Amino acid sequence: MSVLHIGKAEFDEMVIKSDKPVLVDFYATWCGPCKMVAPILEEIADEHPEYVIAKVNVDEEPELAREFKIMSIPALFVLRDGEVTNKAVGYRNKEALLELIEG
Repeated sequence: MSVLHIGKAEFDEMVIKSDKPVLVDFYATWCGPCKMVAPILEEIADEHPEYVIAKVNVDEEPELAREFKIMSIPALFVLRDGEVTNKAVGYRNKEALLELIEG
């Protein structure tokens, strides 16, 4: 499974209603640490079909960014059954991202 690029329109269906744990990466195209974490998220998405990996561009989706109170990026949120169960801000390596999801 690949990383899903989603917006407000798909958020409820793809994230809130997901029957799998979801890691949402709030990012921007100009963000250096966001670019560093992107290939790691792709790897996790490919290797772990039991998780959903989603990306939300904060410049294109300011309403979602406000809803999640995004102040710094990358902001990584883990949701299970529509509830935030874990979160982190800033670059994380693969092991740390997996720990965040499995949390």
